[in-house]
Amino acid sequence: MSHREVPGTHVPIRMWADPDEVDEQVMGQLRNISGVPWVHGLAVMPDVHFGKGATVGSVIAMRDAVSPAAVGVDIGCGMTAVRTGLRAEDLPDDLRRLRSALEAAVPVGFAMHDDGVDPASLPLLEERDWDRFWAAFDDLAPSVHHRRDRAHRQMGTLGGGNHFLEVCLDEGGQVWVVLHSGSRNIGNELAAHHIEQARSLPHNQDLPDRDLAVFVSRTPEMEAYRRDLFWAQEYAKRNRDVMMALACRAVVEQIPRTTFEQWISCHHNYVAEETYDGTDLLVTRKGAIRAGKGEYGVIPGSMATGTYIVRGLGNPDSFNSASHGAGRRMSRNKARRTFSRRDLLEQTRGVECRKDTGVIDEIPGAYKDLESVMEAQTDLVEVVAHLRQVICVKG
Repeated sequence: MSHREVPGTHVPIRMWADPDEVDEQVMGQLRNISGVPWVHGLAVMPDVHFGKGATVGSVIAMRDAVSPAAVGVDIGCGMTAVRTGLRAEDLPDDLRRLRSALEAAVPVGFAMHDDGVDPASLPLLEERDWDRFWAAFDDLAPSVHHRRDRAHRQMGTLGGGNHFLEVCLDEGGQVWVVLHSGSRNIGNELAAHHIEQARSLPHNQDLPDRDLAVFVSRTPEMEAYRRDLFWAQEYAKRNRDVMMALACRAVVEQIPRTTFEQWISCHHNYVAEETYDGTDLLVTRKGAIRAGKGEYGVIPGSMATGTYIVRGLGNPDSFNSASHGAGRRMSRNKARRTFSRRDLLEQTRGVECRKDTGVIDEIPGAYKDLESVMEAQTDLVEVVAHLRQVICVKG
């Protein structure tokens, strides 16, 4: 499917979703984004849904400006997938022990490690400069300096909500480990700090939505935000790497001689410096992955609808982007009102996972149909593999 263009305030809205099927509240948000003076272009993914300030599933390319609320509060949230050398027949018949081992290795929900994880103890992590990374903490906004210990202990933790850790099988029976998480509390606090800073700046007072407040280039506020933003994005990537290494070690302990063959990681709430048509832009992907030509990405569904491994087609109309998942079709509160534990049991049949009322807001029925989302972006990505989960760990 190719995109449709809808008139916007200053720039057209390029949509890989049917405008007639998108909620009017969401269309209002998109029109607001298109009216921000610094916006160069706006692309809308097929999993688009309502968000704070900017819609989830939007790619916003700006000239000399960036909106912190358009990044979202979980800076650097994204996916990591690792293909193992295991096959379906190598997994134990009873998956509960493996699920328990994963839950013991990776803290979920509000839990964190008792002490910071030593990356040197995890052989899957290639050598990288952890001392440089943590030394940069002192340069972050002073409001988070008291969070250093917490940030250390949350490195390698999953969190809650729609974050997950899964064991999956592809169509050929190969075993994959897949996870979804971001920058945890430190990213959230940095985002909240800068969103508040941006809202107070004089140049943002006449915007159609104050939640779209921006920082502009060559200002102290922008430099401070870029410093904290890029550090938080790196924290999110390292967090997923540590978690994945912990999860893979747990798999090896349960199934000795497991090997690991391919490692894919991608952000879907982040900012990148990119150039289109000779113009240097700051591209914000909020609920979207980069899908440059040949680049691998991970697009998940829900607790029981699997995940797609994709390769980007490099479509400049979408600013080399694709959807980040199926996207919610109802709020968490509505999901809790709509579905019962019986529904959860039925919709997660065949998956070793939580079946209690605490995760009803994550029930597959609360999400859009993943297959329809994939069909809407055949000009953005090609499918490499379709994974279906057999274990799903959630906070």
